[in-house]
Amino acid sequence: MHITAIKGFKDILPDETAVWRRVETVAREVVGRFGFQEIRVPIMEKTALFARSIGETTDIVEKEMYTFADRNGESLTLRPEGTASVLRAFVEHALHSQQPVCKLFTLGPMFRHERPQKGRLRQFHQLSVEALGADQPELDAELMAMAAMVLDELGLRASLEINSLGCPRCRPAFNRALLAFLENKREALCDDCQRRRLKNPLRVLDCKGSACQAHYRQAPSILDHLCPDCARHFERVRDCLAAMAIPFKVNHFMVRGLDYYTRTTFELLTDTLGAQGAVGAGGRYDGLIKQLGGPELPGIGFALGLERLVLMLGEREAEPAPSLSGLFVAALGEQARGVGIGLAHRLRGQGVKVTTDYAGASLKSQMKQAGRQGCRYVLILGDEELAKGEGLLRDMASREQESFPLSAELAVLARRVRTAGE
Repeated sequence: MHITAIKGFKDILPDETAVWRRVETVAREVVGRFGFQEIRVPIMEKTALFARSIGETTDIVEKEMYTFADRNGESLTLRPEGTASVLRAFVEHALHSQQPVCKLFTLGPMFRHERPQKGRLRQFHQLSVEALGADQPELDAELMAMAAMVLDELGLRASLEINSLGCPRCRPAFNRALLAFLENKREALCDDCQRRRLKNPLRVLDCKGSACQAHYRQAPSILDHLCPDCARHFERVRDCLAAMAIPFKVNHFMVRGLDYYTRTTFELLTDTLGAQGAVGAGGRYDGLIKQLGGPELPGIGFALGLERLVLMLGEREAEPAPSLSGLFVAALGEQARGVGIGLAHRLRGQGVKVTTDYAGASLKSQMKQAGRQGCRYVLILGDEELAKGEGLLRDMASREQESFPLSAELAVLARRVRTAGE
């Protein structure tokens, strides 16, 4: 019996990678315009990092992390999100000393043991963006605009929903109001919410159960309990979004699934992916850097789910087929294959994409291979051609073919093939 991939871990096959590269290229280009630099962090960290940052009562820490003990008995975890790892590196390497606002991004896989479904896998990929060292509301609005710009330049659309979760000064008043509300609903709540309402009342609002959510629609709004500073901050965020003509909706039920958020939170939502409507989300986490042992600096970040962006691109009308490019060397016979492999190597050294057949297939079969691989030209080499000191160059677009002297300057052929692919 053959071994298959782990459930929820998906192979990205060659015919899919072009879309992935496009998404990644656009993401890198857009965040670069805003002055963000790439950081590459490990996919595995000490478990304490995520328990301390994400929150011990969150679904991620309680139910979804891939955690195990290594040979030395230390508890390790495959990263379930990117912010904690980036902030650990920020603190460990004292990156705050380099510039007033440290702007970092990372692209890569994350891991959560969830129920696999469309747009939700156990290994998934994210663009994670973090801006560290500034607490101005203008930065909050700019990050939301940047996330929206990535989607816009991919030709995708999503609606922006925002909220404020307040700060340690205004959260206690909201917690008291929420606890009083939950006490009256106690008998109707699920077991998780019963437990969480005493340890971390805000976490109950993130419950995925439809019965609990029906009750929480009448819950008090944190926006009614913001302190003056948080209220001004949130008003300024809204004003800045309006100034950039970024449409948004205020959703006072949004709490996000992580404990570290303060003040601004936001989600980018689509109705094209069924239950998995969020393609991106983020928020401010002003106390997290200090909580992880660093200086008392504010921060804000967001993540975009690459699988979901790729799915959204697939839902659109089919795009035009890419133009033909590159050269296929169709060599017939051992001597021709020897000549062909030498030509191919020299052409690759001049920047040309060259593919060839290694199995000694028939000319018809090799021509089909060239077509499947999208090659613009085929250079046919056989005993008859070698005897004449030439090859037969076929243009797969025009179907025309001509003799090509093997003694000719290869730079001419290389330039012709490269130009055709541009």
